[in-house]
Amino acid sequence: MRKIIAIIIVIVISGFGYLFFSKKSTPSPQQNKVEKQPERVSYDASFAIFTNGIFRDFSASMYHNLSPHAYIQSGEPNKVQVRKKGVTWNDFFKTLPFKLTKECLTTGLGETFCTGQGGSLKFYLNGERNDNVLDEVIHSGDSILISFGNENEAQIKEQM
Repeated sequence: MRKIIAIIIVIVISGFGYLFFSKKSTPSPQQNKVEKQPERVSYDASFAIFTNGIFRDFSASMYHNLSPHAYIQSGEPNKVQVRKKGVTWNDFFKTLPFKLTKECLTTGLGETFCTGQGGSLKFYLNGERNDNVLDEVIHSGDSILISFGNENEAQIKEQM
């Protein structure tokens, strides 16, 4: 009887040993995930912001070189230099010291312009009205206009 119990114990231990040592090491999902570096690009796009017909100038140094992915340089204060693929207009504007949503613009000096308060905030991408422009990826040569006020069609075309 002792021999049978000893044989059973040896078989059980051998089985566990086989399972333990023969199990292939598989990488975890985190080990399998390869972190990709963002694809580097180099192009520019332009933008203009008007509030009640007044052109907003971004030549002050407080607006320059604030992100490695999309930024303004001092020599071209209304051009965004894009260096990472997939950057949206919202990504870019979030780097600047002001706030912009679909409904409101708060300037770097704290002035607020919201739809319904003496005008409306309008967005144009490449000459076409686009209220979702903030969600659009910036492409080479793109041009956007953000205008607050009560402009007519002729005034908007002039701003473009």
